[in-house]
Amino acid sequence: MRKVLSFSAFMVVGLILSQFLPTLAGGEYGTVKTISDILLYVCLGFIMINVGREFELDKVRWKSYAEDYFIAMATAAMPWFLIAFYYVFVLLPPEFWQSWEAWKENLLLSRFAAPTSAGILFTMLAAIGLKSSWIYKKIQVLAIFDDLDTILLMIPLQIMMIGLRWQVIVVVVIVFLLLSIGWKYLGKFNFRQDWKAILLYSALVFVATQALYLVSKKLYGDAGSIHIEVLLPAFVLGMVMKHKEIDTPVERKVSTGISFLFMFLVGMSMPHFIGVNFAEAHTGAHSVTGSQEMMPWGVIALHVLAVSLLSNIGKLIPVFFYRDRKFSERLALSIGMFTRGEVGAGIIFIALGYNLGGPALIISVLTIVLNLILTGIFVLWVKKLALRSYKA
Repeated sequence: MRKVLSFSAFMVVGLILSQFLPTLAGGEYGTVKTISDILLYVCLGFIMINVGREFELDKVRWKSYAEDYFIAMATAAMPWFLIAFYYVFVLLPPEFWQSWEAWKENLLLSRFAAPTSAGILFTMLAAIGLKSSWIYKKIQVLAIFDDLDTILLMIPLQIMMIGLRWQVIVVVVIVFLLLSIGWKYLGKFNFRQDWKAILLYSALVFVATQALYLVSKKLYGDAGSIHIEVLLPAFVLGMVMKHKEIDTPVERKVSTGISFLFMFLVGMSMPHFIGVNFAEAHTGAHSVTGSQEMMPWGVIALHVLAVSLLSNIGKLIPVFFYRDRKFSERLALSIGMFTRGEVGAGIIFIALGYNLGGPALIISVLTIVLNLILTGIFVLWVKKLALRSYKA
């Protein structure tokens, strides 16, 4: 209980600091933000390598994983569609309901609600002692497939925004190459797996992905850059390692410390929204969402509650599957998928890059913020349902 609340507290402190950091850092804000982002991705790499190390697949039962993938895809798609419809039919005037520009902007912006935050979720479930449970092992599969589905579906969404480019095809090839390597060499390599080695691997993964981005940016400009997030390469690297259990007090302390830092940095990664009028911020670069007038904060708060509710209702898809398990286990599995964080925030950053603003963007940011604050409650709810299942 104390550890879960500590995770939430670190995240909230980082979130609060993110809103005042531009003022506090002044001219050094860019440098501070860059260092913060580097640490965030290195910590995420550390967490995802460890998740990959513990990820077990029975290749003989590959058809069962196909079923898991489609369940994860539906779990990611349902909140996405619900919020896209909400943004178009509730936030926009009727004259935009049949506008392709409005639909493609909101399909991109509402995608923030699709991905489960694998890093946050695995960190907190491990902290409450569920690593050996069916819920944890099934969430491992669903959350990874959920994030993978988000990565793949962002490709056609970006094609809709900017057109078909060869860089998009390169990203698709890299993603499928990584997945094939993970499947083919699952648990094959006898690498060092103490915390120092894992931290080094995560730093190397970040350097490799960042080097690819910077080289492609220099050659083809920012619009033609190739950007692969550390989440998938780090996870695949963990998959190909032959798992070694290293359970010492030092390993536990370092792992917990990195997890605390990660939660703090996730909060720090949230966009600055206090006192920012996103419609004004994008003056001169037209978009349907960015051209909408701002709403009173009370109205925005109601929309945040409605969007949060819709996004979590959409995540209840697993309740209707795995019928051989108790209802409380299936409900715990679904509630575990409520957690959002760094991947959803990344989609918000992409939306900002396409000049999408207005009230829909603020509602999206605040929905992630609310979900981050409630993460501890979601995880404790999962623990309560899990304990009820095992007692029964």
